[in-house]
Amino acid sequence: MRTSARMLRLPTGKLIEVKVVQPLKDVRVLAVTVFLAGPFLSMTLARFGADVIKVEMPGIGDPVRALGPFVGPEGIHPTKQTDQDIPTKFLKRTQGVKSITLNLKDPEGRSLFLELAKQSDVVIENLAPGSMKRLGLGYKDVVAVNPSIVYCSISGYGQEGPHADNPAHDHQIQAMSGMMDINGHPDGPPTRVGVYVSDLVTPLYSAFSILAALRHREQTGEGQYLDASMMDTLASLMFMEPLEEALAEGQPIRAGNNARTGPTGLYHVKDADVIITVGHDHRFRDLCDGLKAPELAHDPRFTDAIKRAENLEALRAALQERFAQFDCDEIVARLKERDVPVAPVRTLDKVLADDHFRNRGTLKPMRHSLLDDPVESGVVVGFPIQFSSGPLPELRGAPTLGMDNKDVFGQLLDMDAAQLQALKDKGVV
Repeated sequence: MRTSARMLRLPTGKLIEVKVVQPLKDVRVLAVTVFLAGPFLSMTLARFGADVIKVEMPGIGDPVRALGPFVGPEGIHPTKQTDQDIPTKFLKRTQGVKSITLNLKDPEGRSLFLELAKQSDVVIENLAPGSMKRLGLGYKDVVAVNPSIVYCSISGYGQEGPHADNPAHDHQIQAMSGMMDINGHPDGPPTRVGVYVSDLVTPLYSAFSILAALRHREQTGEGQYLDASMMDTLASLMFMEPLEEALAEGQPIRAGNNARTGPTGLYHVKDADVIITVGHDHRFRDLCDGLKAPELAHDPRFTDAIKRAENLEALRAALQERFAQFDCDEIVARLKERDVPVAPVRTLDKVLADDHFRNRGTLKPMRHSLLDDPVESGVVVGFPIQFSSGPLPELRGAPTLGMDNKDVFGQLLDMDAAQLQALKDKGVV
């Protein structure tokens, strides 16, 4: 594992030198990625030290670059004011990568991409299935010039199969995978999960699959093609639970904020909502003690898990009456003392104000590649896993379009300024 050093400021203000963990420092990634899934994969690999080069269309770039609000040297604007303005969505999704412009529809642009691919370890893309192949830049085209390449494609339904050609974003994948059907209240409509879950989890699967493929290459010298499907990813999450058994037995699938076994679920207290997880008999007795309701623990309707399931609505109603007598801080403290899993339902402003995330580096100040100071309007994500050997590298802010043309084409393809300008004049970069 490769390491370097950087200065870290402690909460006391003291600066210390720490080792930085960069296990992918020698890995170069060529990324043709747009919107969220591909960029999140790019950012994840960059976080481990990979040299990630994002390829964008000259003058246009990733479609997210057109979505405001924008941040630049002159502040925050609802619309783009200068070429130095970057959307906040792009700032969040494209930390740590380099941006070059290259027209992949131009034969010369295609040739330059293949020259860069020769010097890369990984190619990732999340265009519509077959797009890279039609450009002459699919896996077979790249492996012809670099036999050891690891090539990863992310798409809604995969590169092959009955649904492969259907256009899809996260909304459609949640619908088609059945995730919307299991999410929501029993008497309400199917409900989408509030974050772009398929756009976020699929790149995580892809990231460790790329690491596995690189390890395989170390052992055999062989590269390979990785076909990542967003719908397959959601299915892999959902069917870790025995949903098919519940369906066969006629059990309700959509349970809202409650589990199908009780009394796990959401309860309202005087000033908030809290959620508990209670399954075992001894934990139910602890819950009743915390609620000052020992009589419920001895009620013959609720003495074991089977009886509680048979009388679930009556149990929840009885518990809600007890919960309503407490304020949030008091009941959370009482249940924690008794090891009952409980948490308040927090609003986003309270989550953002929690020092836990900044202390651990999970949330960081938003940075712009051209600005010295952080952008005050938001945060970007760090990495949620702590390494004992040292922190991961700090990622630079998201780049402006084509910001790294000179460095990438100059260093990797030995181009001088005149050659680069000639390509720009022809619309190739």
